[in-house]
Amino acid sequence: MKLALALILFGSVTACQPPAAPKPDKPAAAQAGWPAFKSKELYADDIRGKKAPKLVVENYMTDKEPDLAGKVVLIDFWATWCGPCRKAIPELNELQAKFKDDLVVIGISDESPATVQEFMKKTEMKYASAIDMQATMKKAINVRGIPHVIIMSSDGIVRWQGFPLDDSEPLTAGIVKQIIDADQGVKARREKTHKDR
Repeated sequence: MKLALALILFGSVTACQPPAAPKPDKPAAAQAGWPAFKSKELYADDIRGKKAPKLVVENYMTDKEPDLAGKVVLIDFWATWCGPCRKAIPELNELQAKFKDDLVVIGISDESPATVQEFMKKTEMKYASAIDMQATMKKAINVRGIPHVIIMSSDGIVRWQGFPLDDSEPLTAGIVKQIIDADQGVKARREKTHKDR
């Protein structure tokens, strides 16, 4: 009787299955001008289209804390011992230089300041380098492989995420430009700067 009632109320009985991962809304992303979310292995929780966890940094290895207001922010979780991380540094340097007015690149390592400082003596990093030995933000999104990049629009929403050297969707200047061009916060900051001149 109970089984019959269950069938009436809920339809056929099937084996318990975990809920399917939500599929990214590609048309909505495209309509808004943001890059479409591609299906790929992320080696972290998928937070694309969601508010990023709070940016936590114990200290910056560069001169000062960067101004993030009205800018797109690229976070690179990396380590000095990681070969692919080191390989990505020249590309991150290029992105920071190309989009210097609208993009802030921040490399976050959970290594000691001394280790990162020694590395930076031999390797030029033309973007903000920061330390968080507690790996607060990294743990919040369950990063399981580095380098791992998230790109947030000025409202803190993650617009791109993944391994920057991934063959299926490498991080490119075109992706960064698309995010900058779609970002209303960037447009508002540019207009304000123009008016203040």
